[in-house]
Amino acid sequence: MKSEDYIKLDSFLKLVGAVQTGGEAKMLIQDGNVKVNGSIETRRGKKLYKNDKVEFNGEFFIVGE
Repeated sequence: MKSEDYIKLDSFLKLVGAVQTGGEAKMLIQDGNVKVNGSIETRRGKKLYKNDKVEFNGEFFIVGE
């Protein structure tokens, strides 16, 4: 992953298997159940870049790893 490449938050959650569908991701994100770099993120289209840290349901994921 190049430093200028990004993935949207909802797509990332599907990619890592945290959710099964985009609709599920949308609801969880909008309900404030996902943190990006330690802060609650409610925008499902939030652009994630390499080394961003996503927290969901007690699990941590690092973008680009």
